[in-house]
Amino acid sequence: MAGAPAVARQFNKVAVHLAGHRFLPLWAVLRHTGRKSGRPYETPLAVVPTDTTFLIALPWGRGTDWARNVRHAGGCTVRWKGQEFVCTEPTFVGKDVALAATTGLLRRGIERQDLPHGFLQLTRTPAPRRPVMQSGW
Repeated sequence: MAGAPAVARQFNKVAVHLAGHRFLPLWAVLRHTGRKSGRPYETPLAVVPTDTTFLIALPWGRGTDWARNVRHAGGCTVRWKGQEFVCTEPTFVGKDVALAATTGLLRRGIERQDLPHGFLQLTRTPAPRRPVMQSGW
């Protein structure tokens, strides 16, 4: 199955450093582990947030490596707006689910997109914060 075009792969090298921060709320960084290699990967993606899920469009299909890795592992982590989330229950859903979850300009943007492969829906919960070590000094 064809993956992202070469220009998208080059864009990802830059975008992974910008995505996930508060000043770019549309973009997030999805962290996943390779199915065969076991290597950690980071993929910048546009997300549609709801109260309990992230919806991620699949413009290059359900067979992209990151989507297959997330489904195989049963989840991933996502950095969005400067916060880490643990994401589970990866499920393929149709465009109708994304339209039902959005309003305004975002909804109109999704309506105009040709997304025959739909979306990957991830159930999200905030990741536990790491305790700060206190030195006692």
